[in-house]
Amino acid sequence: MAGSLTASEYSGPPALTLSRAFTSWTLDLPVLLAVLVAAGLYLAGMRRLHRAGQRWPAGAAVAFLAGGTGAMVIATMSFLGVYQGVLFSVRAVQNVLLLLVAPLFLAMGRPLSLLTAARPGLGARAGAVVHSRAARVLTFPAITALALVIVPFLLYFTPWYEAGLRSDPVRELTYAALMVPGLVFFWTLLRVDPVPKAYPYLVTLWVTGAEVIGDAVLGLAIIADEHLIAGSYYQALGRPWGPSLRADQVIGGGALWILGDLVGLPFLAAMLIQMIKEDEQEAVQVDAELDASAAAAQEAGEATAATAGSQPWWQNDSRFTGRFRGVDQGERPP
Repeated sequence: MAGSLTASEYSGPPALTLSRAFTSWTLDLPVLLAVLVAAGLYLAGMRRLHRAGQRWPAGAAVAFLAGGTGAMVIATMSFLGVYQGVLFSVRAVQNVLLLLVAPLFLAMGRPLSLLTAARPGLGARAGAVVHSRAARVLTFPAITALALVIVPFLLYFTPWYEAGLRSDPVRELTYAALMVPGLVFFWTLLRVDPVPKAYPYLVTLWVTGAEVIGDAVLGLAIIADEHLIAGSYYQALGRPWGPSLRADQVIGGGALWILGDLVGLPFLAAMLIQMIKEDEQEAVQVDAELDASAAAAQEAGEATAATAGSQPWWQNDSRFTGRFRGVDQGERPP
């Protein structure tokens, strides 16, 4: 037995099997409402652009609607939502999805750019907030990376974690608290939307490396912790199936470490694609500037040639330039 109670006293979901991982679903009304509102507003913006004869990139729409909101639904209403209060390891996977996966794809959906294109007035006001001094300070890379690392540490090594297991409102607030740092982190570093300040990609690589190290430290700390996190809750639950409480915590720590690092791969891929696009745009801009400079130089040369052609021939001949300069000025030659 995994807990201290008998199987007859256990009131949670049945043993997690492969089939139940695909068929177990639950309803999380606050998350569902948030997903419907976000997806509805996004689709309304796309429809407004379509009516105006503009097209929105399909890749951004898929990232936001399927990747971002889809990850939110899977994390909270699939078997992860069903078993998140029973298995430490399942809740760990859920937290990775909410902290890293859903925010990454939501940021790739470029919601601010869509707002600006569909509603220029609202977009201008949002842009003023984005480029404010407060936004530049709060989105400094060191601050966003630190928040992304500290929030899960606080979750697991304070009473916060157990409070989220015992209270539905705390659980819903925890979902939001996990997603906000991830959204800010990926939004400012991907730079597919307007950002307070565009930092060099070398800074992005350093910050990403720090976040990867943070995931590893968190996972290892949970694995090495001899004290059971929320042990009183899990022991009172009396789960009669699955791994022991200690083994479940070790599996969860490994999931936080490995899955957290794996999420960095699509992020780096998206960042690389964005970097290539920006390089191409800069190359086009440089070519245009060079073409404009060449055209201006050619026009200047043609103007000089035209001016020279309108003067008397002796003014362009070094043999007579000094001798006949006074003729054009109304003087008699010597």
